[in-house]
Amino acid sequence: MVFPKISEAAGPKALSATSHSRQLAELAARHAVAEEGGGEERRARERTAGKLSARERIDLLLDEGTFEETDKFVTHRATDFGMDAQRVPGDGFITGYGRVQGRVVFCFAQDFTVFGGSLSEANAAKIVKIMDMAMRVGAPIVGLNDSGGARIQEGVVSLAGYTDIFLRNTLASGVVPQISAILGPCAGGAVYSPAITDFTLMTEKTSYMFVTGPDVIKTVTHEDVTKDELGGAATHNEISGVAHFMAHDDQECLAMVRELLSFLPSNNLDDPPRRPTQDDPARADLSLDTIIPIESNRPYDMVDVITRIVDQDDTGAGYLFQVQENFARNIVVGFARMAGRPVGIVANQPAFLAGVLDINASIKAARFVRFCDAFNIPLITFEDVPGFMPGIQQEHGGIIRHGAKLLYAFAEATVPKLTVITRKAYGGAYCVMSSKHLRTDLNLAWPTAEIAVMGPEGAVNIVYKRELETTLRRAEAIMPQGVSLSEEQKLEILTEARAEKVEEFRERFANPYVAAERGYIDAVIRPSETRRRLNSALDMLATKREKNPAKKHGNIPL
Repeated sequence: MVFPKISEAAGPKALSATSHSRQLAELAARHAVAEEGGGEERRARERTAGKLSARERIDLLLDEGTFEETDKFVTHRATDFGMDAQRVPGDGFITGYGRVQGRVVFCFAQDFTVFGGSLSEANAAKIVKIMDMAMRVGAPIVGLNDSGGARIQEGVVSLAGYTDIFLRNTLASGVVPQISAILGPCAGGAVYSPAITDFTLMTEKTSYMFVTGPDVIKTVTHEDVTKDELGGAATHNEISGVAHFMAHDDQECLAMVRELLSFLPSNNLDDPPRRPTQDDPARADLSLDTIIPIESNRPYDMVDVITRIVDQDDTGAGYLFQVQENFARNIVVGFARMAGRPVGIVANQPAFLAGVLDINASIKAARFVRFCDAFNIPLITFEDVPGFMPGIQQEHGGIIRHGAKLLYAFAEATVPKLTVITRKAYGGAYCVMSSKHLRTDLNLAWPTAEIAVMGPEGAVNIVYKRELETTLRRAEAIMPQGVSLSEEQKLEILTEARAEKVEEFRERFANPYVAAERGYIDAVIRPSETRRRLNSALDMLATKREKNPAKKHGNIPL
C-alpha cells in the first residue's frame, strides 16, 4: 500500500494525524489480507462443494459478535520448496474464543483455501496456545477440522506440531470438554486429535476420516473403496463408532455442537448448567403402567419409555439428545434433563437385538459413562438386558475384555447414579448395568422386572433337568408292557412339564421381590411414578460427595 507524502509545511498536529491514519490504514489492510484467506475463487469452489468458509463456521458456532481472534497475523517460517514466497497471514488456521449461550468457548477453524488447511509449525502453535489458555480458564475447546493433513513442505516440524496438539488433548481430557467437528478431509495423523476428544461430529458427503486413503489401500491390499465407503460420515457413525453425530451439512453440524454444549459444564469443577422448565417434576404418565408387553419376549422401544419420563421440550415431547444413535443400537446413550438438570442416560434397547450387551454396545456405553462421571453429570440407567451376546465371534473379539470396560466405568463413577429395571436383568449383565453392588445410589424396579441368573427357559433346563427326566421315565413306566411312547408323545410330555416348571421358576425367582428382600432393589414402584422418584432422588443426591482411593490412575481393560 502506497501512502501520500507529508508536506514539510504541515504542522506537528497534522504530521501526527497523518501518521496515525497511515498506521490505522495499514492495520485495516492487514486485517483484510488475513480475512481473504486463499481468495474468493477458492472459497467459491468450497461453496460449490457444499461447504461454508472457516469464518462463516465460526460465526455460526459462536454467539453473534462475541468472537475474539488471536494470532491473526501469524505466518509460517518455511523457506524450502518456494514457501518463502507464499505467506498468508494466519497461515490457514483461525483461532480465538467467544461465547456459546453466554459461556466462554475456545475454538479453531482450519481454512482449506490456504495450503489445503495443512498443519504447519506456526499454526500448530496457534492451536496449542488456545488449548493451554482453555485449560487455565476452564472453558471448552471446539475444533472445526477441514485439513489435508501435515504440511509436507515442512517435514518433521509439522509432525511435531500434531504431537504437541495430541499432548494437549490428553492433558485436557476430563478437565474441559473437547469437541471435534469434521467438516472436510481429516486423514493420516490428523485423525488422532479428534479421536482423543470427547465427541466427534461429521457431515454427510463433505467429510471423511481415515488413517490411510483409498489409493494407498489399493496399492497395499488391492481393495477398491471410495472415500465415503472407507471413512465417510455414515461409515464412522454406523460401523466403526469413531464419530458420535452425523449432520446433513455445516449449518446443522454447528447447531448440534451448540446443543451439545448446552448440556455440559465448562470444566470438571463446574456443575452442568440448569435450564428453567415448566414440566412438573412429579408429572405422572399413566401410559408407563402398561408400556411393557406381557410376553417377556416381545420387544418395545426403550426410547418411548425414556421420553415419557425426562423433561419435555417446547413442543410437549420428552427430549433425548442421543449420542452415537446409529452405532450399537442395542444400547441407547444420550443427554436429557430432569427438572431442568442435565443427566446422562444409558439404556438397553429391547427393540434391537433384544437389548443384549455385545462388544460395540459395551464400548459405546463405557465411554459415555466415563465422560459423564468426569464432568459431574448424573447417570440414569434404564435396564432391560437378557445378558451378553453369545457366539464365537464375540468371544474371539474379546467380549470379556470389552464388557469389563462398562463394568469398570460404572464401578469407578462417583456421580449420582440411579437405575430403573423395567424388565429383564439377567446374569452378569445385571451386575454390569449399574447394579446396587457398583455403588449405585438408588435402584428402582418396576413390577414387570425379572431379576435372575438367567431367563426361566434356560434356567429350567439346568435346575429341573433331573425332574424332567424323571417325569418322562414315570410316563414310560405306566405304559402297557411291550408298548413304548412315540417321539411325539415324549415331546408333548416334556413340553407340558417344562411349561409348568418355567411358570414355577418365573413366580419364584423372575421378579423384583427376591432382590428387594435382599436390599439390592431400594423400591419396587409403579412405572408412572418413575419421574417423581428420580427427581426426588436427584434433589437428595445434589450434595453427594464420594471419592475413589488415591492413585495415579486405574488400569481400565483397554
